[in-house]
Amino acid sequence: MRELQGHYRVKINQDLSPKFKHLVLEAPDLASVIEPGQFVNIRVSAGTEPLLRRPFSVYRALNGEVELFYEVLGRGTKVLAQKKSGDVLDVLGPLGQPFSLPPSGTEHVVMIAGGIGVAPFQILTDALEAHEGLKLTLLYGARTFEHTFNMDDLERNRCRIMIATEDGSVGVKGRVSRLFSDISWDPNATWIYTCGPNAMMAAVQEFAREQNIRGEVSCESAMACGIGACLGCVVRTVNGYKTVCHDGPVFGLHEVIF
Repeated sequence: MRELQGHYRVKINQDLSPKFKHLVLEAPDLASVIEPGQFVNIRVSAGTEPLLRRPFSVYRALNGEVELFYEVLGRGTKVLAQKKSGDVLDVLGPLGQPFSLPPSGTEHVVMIAGGIGVAPFQILTDALEAHEGLKLTLLYGARTFEHTFNMDDLERNRCRIMIATEDGSVGVKGRVSRLFSDISWDPNATWIYTCGPNAMMAAVQEFAREQNIRGEVSCESAMACGIGACLGCVVRTVNGYKTVCHDGPVFGLHEVIF
């Protein structure tokens, strides 16, 4: 798919929770071609500080708008957090390989996310909720209450939400793997999507291998170019080294070697 580079106006840039922010861009041409699991690369400053673009998973693409979901951590996101309604951002996208639809015979889709890794699952449920009879579940692991947010839009997409927090402030206390025992895993009818820290995805991969369940993983990485040219986001896979930005970020669940 051809990437678009455009300048898009900020409509909303506000707190979604104490730790996460919600950015909405007016970008009808971009919104019309984005697929679930893809990302955009944003130049957050007109100057050279910071120099490189920053990658963001697409949270939603709806009604001519592209929504992003991010945590303020480094220089790039701190600059982005200062953008106001009416400001214009230089955006390159859509980038990367999208999620595949679940294979025929799938009855239950289980999305497993850790922290900011939950970002691509709203747009995914937008695509999946129209499939009648398909059960959707999100297992979400967060550090604290401050890392959780309003998930009404996910629930409106018929998605069951289950949460684990490390301090027990919301849901079950512990890591997201504590929720695995609450799911009925049928290897012939269950499909997994997962995104989050590598350690969490490695645990999901190991569990899925034991249960003989297939699915896809969306990798997170620092990306410089976003198009596979600089090789700065290479990961090891069973098929050799691949770039997260171009060959991914979506890979087969059992393909990446964490």
